[in-house]
Amino acid sequence: MFVRALVGSVMFGVASVLSVSGVFAQENPVVVMETSMGSITVELAQQEAPLSVENFLTYVDANHYDNTIFHRIIQNFMIQGGGFSPEMGRNQTRAPVKNEAENGLTNDRYTIAMARTNEVDSATDQFFINTVDNDFLNNGARDFGYAVFGRVIEGTEVVNSIAAAPVTNSLPNETVLIRSIRRR
Repeated sequence: MFVRALVGSVMFGVASVLSVSGVFAQENPVVVMETSMGSITVELAQQEAPLSVENFLTYVDANHYDNTIFHRIIQNFMIQGGGFSPEMGRNQTRAPVKNEAENGLTNDRYTIAMARTNEVDSATDQFFINTVDNDFLNNGARDFGYAVFGRVIEGTEVVNSIAAAPVTNSLPNETVLIRSIRRR
């Protein structure tokens, strides 16, 4: 979960520590992902990942994700989508976005992050939702890491259902369609 500790000033020789749950601010954008298996609501971390959020919302506002699929499902890891049609065709993408993996957000269960190639700054339209805590994807764990830019706030049961779908070589045996992603 997104929990941060804010170290306050030292008063009377004692450091005060304030734990804040839900780092995300109320003004953060929220999107609803309508899938063939149900709805997933995602709060985006505008302050921590401004470039990734802007990139994602540009695709959302252009209806880019309509009728794309979750094309990669690895149980006990993540579900990945946004880049392919049911026929495995690719949509036109924008220029890659700078990797914001140094933003302090971690690849915890139910967070959403930018998918990329081995090149650090190569993320375009594909994203993944972590289905478990994936510390090894965090900045500095093994490489630059993968930029988390939001978290699922409703529909975790849908994420779990998608993650449990039967697959062959990580491709779902039955299409898991992303019907749309819209701002709420």
